[in-house]
Amino acid sequence: MIDLNLPVKTHDEDRQGEALMLEQLPNKNNGRKLYIESYGCAMNFSDSEIVASILSDQGFETTTDFNKADVIFINTCSIRENAEVRVRNRLKEFKVAKSKNPGMVVGVLGCMAERLKSKFLEEEKLVDVVVGPDAYRDLPNLIDQVDSGQKAVNVLLSREETYADVTPVRLNSNGINAFVSIMRGCDNMCSFCVVPFTRGRERSRDAVSIVKECTDLFEQGYREVTLLGQNVDSYKWQKPKQNDEADQQASPAEADLEGSAGVVNFARLLELVALIDPELRVRFSTSHPKDITDEVLYTINKYDNICNYIHLPVQSGNSRILDMMNRTYDRDWYIDRINAIRRIIPECAISTDVITGFCSETEEEHQDTVSMMDYVKYDFAYMFMYSERPGTLAAKRYPDDIPENIKKLRLQEIVAKQQQYSLVRLQAQLGKVQKVLIEGYSKKSDQDYCGRSDQNAMVVFPADERFKPGQYVNVLAERCTTATLMGRIVD
Repeated sequence: MIDLNLPVKTHDEDRQGEALMLEQLPNKNNGRKLYIESYGCAMNFSDSEIVASILSDQGFETTTDFNKADVIFINTCSIRENAEVRVRNRLKEFKVAKSKNPGMVVGVLGCMAERLKSKFLEEEKLVDVVVGPDAYRDLPNLIDQVDSGQKAVNVLLSREETYADVTPVRLNSNGINAFVSIMRGCDNMCSFCVVPFTRGRERSRDAVSIVKECTDLFEQGYREVTLLGQNVDSYKWQKPKQNDEADQQASPAEADLEGSAGVVNFARLLELVALIDPELRVRFSTSHPKDITDEVLYTINKYDNICNYIHLPVQSGNSRILDMMNRTYDRDWYIDRINAIRRIIPECAISTDVITGFCSETEEEHQDTVSMMDYVKYDFAYMFMYSERPGTLAAKRYPDDIPENIKKLRLQEIVAKQQQYSLVRLQAQLGKVQKVLIEGYSKKSDQDYCGRSDQNAMVVFPADERFKPGQYVNVLAERCTTATLMGRIVD
């Protein structure tokens, strides 16, 4: 296990006295209840845990019942139009709760904050505070503003904020799986995507803090971490230069980072986390076809506890559409990366994202996406009809000219295709023993356990009193549906 005893930062006597006085002052937020609801990607759920941590330090306690909350936050997603509809409907429900508790604070966090702040605050009067993804440290001040009778907004983006020093409060945690954010923002200007505008430019979190967080999680009993970023393959962090005295105080983990001139890329970060302990499983999301390297693939193959599963969004199988999407790769490049995965990690499961009905997509170009699915045979896919997002390059340049009925037909075709291959891929696992991390009881029966295999397949099997959640078991896969393996524990 890597030792991460970081040097303690010291303060002068005046600062120490000031901190002591602040600690002795009563906190007006003590006992106030915080409710957070998250929508969208795993990054949003990770952000909610950061928010809970920041407000916990201010005396707030979390609750799972919004009717009992003093402060309600909804962490939003702007990727699809239906997500915005769901959020708006939910805010109307919160407005009813607020009418019964006038002192309640209702706020919107995350990706919808900047774009829809005027509508939420002024036109529809649904919220009191709007906060962007890089402004969560300002939340205590913003809540104070609302408490004094004002509306509050902070949607400023940052080129530096990574929340590296914030220890997340694990919300709704099973104590086994945890998300760990390794970077924020995105430099890829995909023409259909709002993330660069809502989350800002890409910046990598320091590797020492990432390894420390993962180590702490393992010591607390967690057995699986998922490293998160909009494009994890572009992760890059360089250890700052220090003087001789600072170098002498560096922890073993920091000293270990001196390799490669102190530069840590994603392959090296994966290795550092895998080396924490063989019993800690490591997953990651999301990869980008233009950036995933053979070095990353060989690192996955080298360590048994780095899961054989890669999410590699294709979006379209046609090179012209990919160019319009500004994905910066073409069909042949994507196929080359798939071939590399199959060659270096033969047992690797691959999932993807697909968009149907992008601007000007012809039927022949849609069939290129279908043929890509035939070539790869994905284990799983997130599939969507194109939804124009205001402010994106596509919305400015290209008419959304594919009729809704055509979009739906194309979506239905790829969904049916994916269901076919999901079944094929799971059937290939039948008769094999899966190493499964028990996550808890099955949703359908308290007589069965469930957990995920190395390849990210959900596995259901009869509970055994010899084993409990958080332990690994070997399960012989005996049958399956299109989404689940079923079997029994074997020695």
